[in-house]
Amino acid sequence: MSGTDERGGTTSVARFRVRVPKTAELVAGQLRAQIIRGELKDGDTLPPEVELVERYGISRPTLREAYRVLESESLISVRRGARGGARVHAPSIDVAARNAGWVLEHRRTTMADIYQARTIIEVPCAGRLARTRTPEQLDVLWAKVGEAEAAIDDPDRFIRFHTEFHGLIVDMAGNQTLAVLNGMVRHLIDLANWTRMARDPGGSTPRASHRGAKAHRRLVEYIEAQDADAATELWHTHLVEADEYLLEDPGAQTLIELLS
Repeated sequence: MSGTDERGGTTSVARFRVRVPKTAELVAGQLRAQIIRGELKDGDTLPPEVELVERYGISRPTLREAYRVLESESLISVRRGARGGARVHAPSIDVAARNAGWVLEHRRTTMADIYQARTIIEVPCAGRLARTRTPEQLDVLWAKVGEAEAAIDDPDRFIRFHTEFHGLIVDMAGNQTLAVLNGMVRHLIDLANWTRMARDPGGSTPRASHRGAKAHRRLVEYIEAQDADAATELWHTHLVEADEYLLEDPGAQTLIELLS
């Protein structure tokens, strides 16, 4: 497309076409916004189809197309039949992690790359938490350390408490963006932990568990003392050692190998 400029010359105008959203996408967008804002809460059931059809002035096929959009985003699940309906699901880090995992798989991302991302996120958070921790946060951290130590001989329970502790370090640092990113990374690393334990149930896992429990206790001591430098140094060393342990597994060098 061309036009004429002030001097009589021609100018080139880029062609573009605005895509008008389908009615089903607009309806899905309105319902999505209500879920994200918390107006529709996790576990709520959407109003009956006949009510929504009348509210939005649409047909049932259009409403069901909107439902399919929201189902694909894991924001609702639809049960068919006489007692059916659409149930609301809050946005989930696990779903975000799954989608991010597909992108990382496509990029042939190595497990070493994922572990490095965890270190980049967690280490500064450990230092920040040491500077800003509250008595209530300390109580939660000590309780989690105690749970893990009590489960040291039960690998299933220990790993669960162990990974929850790692999540707490970032969550308590107070940055929501980092907390969400860390949740996505943790989802993949937790899977690596469970896979490694399944492949090596009686090997080096107990030794690694004791080293990890000791590092967790020492970190909380540094956080309690508000020694940010010591907390940062310790947590960096701990994560590097943990990464080396997980990377010893020859069957999980890339995310594709882990998830397959």
